[in-house]
Amino acid sequence: CTSHVEIPIETPIRPKLDVSAFQRVLVVGFIAGGTDDVDGNLETTRLLRSQLRTKSEMRVIDTDVLPLMDAAADSQGTEKAIETTPQGTPVPIKDDKDLEPYEHLFADVAYWKKIGEEYQQPLIVTGTVMFAPQQRAGIVQRDQEVYDSLGRRRVVPVRTYMERKGFVLKPRFIFIDGRTGAVLHSENFREEILYNANQTTPALSSYFELMDRLIPSFLSTLSSQKIKGTRVLLQ
Repeated sequence: CTSHVEIPIETPIRPKLDVSAFQRVLVVGFIAGGTDDVDGNLETTRLLRSQLRTKSEMRVIDTDVLPLMDAAADSQGTEKAIETTPQGTPVPIKDDKDLEPYEHLFADVAYWKKIGEEYQQPLIVTGTVMFAPQQRAGIVQRDQEVYDSLGRRRVVPVRTYMERKGFVLKPRFIFIDGRTGAVLHSENFREEILYNANQTTPALSSYFELMDRLIPSFLSTLSSQKIKGTRVLLQ
């Protein structure tokens, strides 16, 4: 072969969920926790609404974010399960175990059906978001430049012990039928990012960087997406 040609291609991906019955979508909010530096409920709701406005055929409903933690705490029979402050508000969620008392809310068909009736029976998007700092230490391989006695440069892999810190993002997206209140689909994700221990990165910047990795998977649940790539033809 004397030459080659790169041809751009697009591969369509079918959505995981059939949303043809819905004209509107409502991202109501999330049960969120992990760190006080980022409001996972508010930021995730804003981000998903923004993405759906430009990349979904459904109309995005704009409304205040629902206080789902309060709604779960007010549900019958959960007063003892959910720990509250002296003021009667739910204690902030710090880890995955703290999320467990809230899981019953997503199975509350009557609650979600009521929300659906209030907003003309849209597709409802909700779930949980854990965004928390993490630290890790261990052996890390990195490339290092070395020069021999003649001044020639080469790159060799070097294994060193390094302490790193960063964040882990674990969202669970739940899609609910606003007509019936029933869960249609649920999907869990996990992404993490680590930096050198002496590097300072704002928590909000890390949150958006991790969400950027997840957004394509979230959107592929609701609408057809295209993966762009290239193919090489040899001549």
